[in-house]
Amino acid sequence: MCESAVGREAVHEEMERVREAFHQLLDNAAEADLRRPTDGTRWTNEQLLFHMLFGYVLIRPLLVLLRVSGRLPHGAGRTFARLLNTATRPFDVVNYLGPLGGAKVLGRRRMGRLFDRVIADLHRRLDAERETDLALSMHYPTRWDPFFRDVMTIADLYHYPAQHFDFHRRQLTLAAGS
Repeated sequence: MCESAVGREAVHEEMERVREAFHQLLDNAAEADLRRPTDGTRWTNEQLLFHMLFGYVLIRPLLVLLRVSGRLPHGAGRTFARLLNTATRPFDVVNYLGPLGGAKVLGRRRMGRLFDRVIADLHRRLDAERETDLALSMHYPTRWDPFFRDVMTIADLYHYPAQHFDFHRRQLTLAAGS
């Protein structure tokens, strides 16, 4: 998505849009809203908000993984992605359980502060990326997430968490003002 300065700017704008939306959701939700079940998940609204935050937190380690794996021979990366796909069930369990505890441990205020820190770090990282690095790619475990494609670039990774956020935002059951 961000092979040029224009693309980079679009990702920066996207991160800010999501950051503002996340704060609106947190700030406008009553405690009862946060405890309400979501639509289409087994989480509460607060737990799903944590999961949406975690989609951004994961980008940093995914960038490291891509930088390493993206330099391996093509076949090695494909094999690694296939191996990860075989571990989809354990991934799903961890993916489900993480927000159960994470939302309790962080709470609303700390989730908002962590979101701000992660977005600020991603802005700095994106600005520091060389154009050639943005094109570096690797195979991904497509069974882990509907927004993972078979091959993703570093530029794609910067865009991924907004897709994840927007998808899950539709599952929130917060009051109309949220």
